[in-house]
Order: sequence, then C-alpha cells, then structure tokens
Amino acid sequence: MSTLHIDRLLDTVVKQKASDLHLTVGRPPTVRIRGHLIELKTKVLEPDDTMALMKAISPERAQNELQEEGGSDFGFAYGDQARFRVSIFRVKGNVSLVLRQIPNELLSLEKIGLPKKVKELIQRPRGLFLVTGPTGSGKTTSLASMVNWLNETCDRHIITIEDPIEYYHQHKKSVVNQREVGNDVPSFAEALRRALRQDPDVIMVGEMRDLETIESAIRAAETGHLVFATLHTTGAAGTINRIVDAFPTNQQAQIRVQLSTGLIAVLSQALMSRVDVKGMVAAYEFLMVTPAVQNYIRENKIYHIDSAIQTGRQYGMQLLDEHLWQLYSEGKISADDAVDRATRASELREKIMRAGGKVGRDELEQKNVKPSLLNS
Repeated sequence: MSTLHIDRLLDTVVKQKASDLHLTVGRPPTVRIRGHLIELKTKVLEPDDTMALMKAISPERAQNELQEEGGSDFGFAYGDQARFRVSIFRVKGNVSLVLRQIPNELLSLEKIGLPKKVKELIQRPRGLFLVTGPTGSGKTTSLASMVNWLNETCDRHIITIEDPIEYYHQHKKSVVNQREVGNDVPSFAEALRRALRQDPDVIMVGEMRDLETIESAIRAAETGHLVFATLHTTGAAGTINRIVDAFPTNQQAQIRVQLSTGLIAVLSQALMSRVDVKGMVAAYEFLMVTPAVQNYIRENKIYHIDSAIQTGRQYGMQLLDEHLWQLYSEGKISADDAVDRATRASELREKIMRAGGKVGRDELEQKNVKPSLLNS
C-alpha cells in the first residue's frame, strides 16, 4: 500500500467530515462519522498495510518511540485541508493507528455554544480555568476557541503546552508560542516550570496528566497567570475531587485552600450527535467559583457544589443534566443519548418518561427482556 493510499484515505476523512480514522489489522479502514463507526469499502488491512501506512505519515521520533514504548502520538498537516492528531500503537504485535481530524477553522465561542460568561472570565489576569470531559468531548476545540478569541481581542503573551500541537494559532493581537511535548520540551511539568520565566500572561496546558503537572498549574495560577487546562473528568464536583485526591492525604487540606483561591471556573462538556440536523452538539456543565463555592472547596463540602450551580443561574451556571434536558426538549438530541451522558441517569430518565418520551432501555424493561440477552 503506497503513500497514495493514505492520501486517498485522508481525502475521504476530510470530504465525509469524519472525526476519526481507524486503521487496524483484520478490518477495513473505518471512519467515525457523527459518533458512529463506518467501514470503508476497501480491502481488509494486513500487518504490512498498517506498517506501510504508519511509515508514510510518522516522523522518525514517533517510529522510535513505537519501538521502545509500544506507542506514540504526533500531529501533522494534510496540505491546507486539515490537521490530524495521530496515535500509533502495537496490538498483538501489529501496528494500529487512530487519526483524529482537527478542522483548520477555529470556531467562535458563540458557534460552539459556550456560556456567555466565559468571555469575561478568560480576560481575568490570573486563575485556573478547567475544561473537562471524556475523550472526544471537544475539550481541545473549546480551549482553541478561547485562545483564538484572546489572540484576536487582547494583547497577551500566550504559551500553549500540547501533546501534540493540534490547532495552529497565528500571532494576531497576542504573541502565541506553542510548545510540543516530546519535540520542544520533555514533559508538561518541565514546560510549565520554564514557562514562568518566559513572561507569559496566559498558559494553556493540554492535559494535567500527573501530580507534578497539576501542582505546577496551580502554582502558575497562584503567581499571577491565567492558566487553561484539561482533565478527563465529568462534572464540576468530580473534577475538584479528582484534583484533591491526586495529592497525598497530608497535603489535601493545603491544596483545597489553594484551589479555593486559584480556581475560577470549571467547564465540563459532552459531545453528542444531533437528531434534528447533521452535526454534533455539546452539552455543558458550568461552575463559576463564587465566594460560596470557595468556602465549599476549602471546607471539603464538595457535595454542596451541585446545589450552588443550581442557585447560580444568574451567573450563567448550569448542571450537565439541566443542559441535556434542554437539548432533548428542543429536539436536538435523542432521549437515549441524554440519559447515557447524564450524571443522574435515573432521574433524567424519569423526567423524560413523565414528559411522554421513550428511553430504549425502559421499553426493554417493560417487556421484561434483559438487554444482555439481546446481544448474545
């Protein structure tokens, strides 16, 4: 299989507006479109095919890392049509690849539906703004849109630390320096340490993946910088607990104090297929850290945070389940998707059923059929 073939595959991904391309032995090339996996009508891939495809796009650094560590991540530009974030990894001794398409166009904050209050918060001189959610929930796109808005409207020195770099930012009103972990700097924590000496106003951390990075990000926010970061957590309360729990027990009280003063907002999101038009829509949970929320964090009363979000509607705060209900009521998402992503699934299911809606699993339960038996 030649380079030409990878070009044809990437053309298909771009034309079909697929989010991902999966290349794995024993299956034809497979694309993800609107959340669903669809096989392309080509040959089933063999070990030589995936190896050739990997070599056609992977830099030497990534190929060496695949040999030594069993996997690697990198990004590349496909002409001026799109960028791709690539993960290469070994499966039963063979090479597999997943390519995530990163659109060239940076969307506005309004277009991706971020809460209006976000613009005001990201102009603050200091603090920690967290964007959270599972893999593929659009965290990178939200962060890139925030950085782009700042770049177009404010004069800031913005440093991004990414693995790999996904969206490319041109210098506009701001100076934007993008550093790639593994290429420009060995680790997130090291890049954060060095960033503090580079006169930054804004630091964007692609992922807070270890204790050292979390610690460095909190310290940077405390010392007068605005820090954006992502975590693979769901919900505002879960995010705060996850950060505190990452620290040894004897440091947790101190971290709660630091978080209560440093954290300014948590935006937790989930991405779903729309049922009304083609495309995707994001559901958001949004917590703004008010004095009341600061107290809850400091006093370890995280269980009060959900009710603080409910009473903070005037600040634009909302719970994920409230937004899911709104999107379902507006006919944008299916009942099943709403319940699948809900924090309190049983409550949302009941609400939908009371409103006359049907949730797939409920219909099965009413017939006393176990879902697992249908799959066997």
